[in-house]
Amino acid sequence: MLNLIKIKGQKKEDAANANGKPAAKKQSPGELRLHKDIAELNLPKSTRISFPNGKDDLMNFEVTIRPDEGYYVGGKFVFTFQVPPAYPHEPPKVKCKTKVYHPNIDLEGNVCLNILREDWKPVLNVNTIVYGLNLLFSQPNDEDPLNHEAAAVLRDNPEKFERNVQRAMAGGYVGETHFPRCM
Repeated sequence: MLNLIKIKGQKKEDAANANGKPAAKKQSPGELRLHKDIAELNLPKSTRISFPNGKDDLMNFEVTIRPDEGYYVGGKFVFTFQVPPAYPHEPPKVKCKTKVYHPNIDLEGNVCLNILREDWKPVLNVNTIVYGLNLLFSQPNDEDPLNHEAAAVLRDNPEKFERNVQRAMAGGYVGETHFPRCM
């Protein structure tokens, strides 16, 4: 019985190939949902999405944010999104490629955004994450930091924090750490 099913599947594939069309790659439920999410994106003016591996690889893409308010105005920050096959039941893996002085982004690019961890729900989507990332730049959160030093400076001396952000974005040092220019 099992062999019959296998033969029937092979005949369908051969018939599709005989029509001059390659057999279509079946999309996973995660790919289908992501395709829908991307089609419905409503990005802020300060945000762009790109597909470095081409439009055929929707599961890996980049989002570029150019904040238009807050401490990070004038900066350009690139985030990579790796979407798992189990999406939307699992959140995308998001990393910041741009080294940034920020309380909620560590020097390795890990992002502290609650909806990427414990508060993720399948009803959330890429648009929600992009808005969350934009919010991190307009309202950095010193209460849930990955970069504890930056969080302490933001909490205790906001003027110094602003100077540190500007120095880092201009391609300077903050303490012992060098930041590449991102303006």
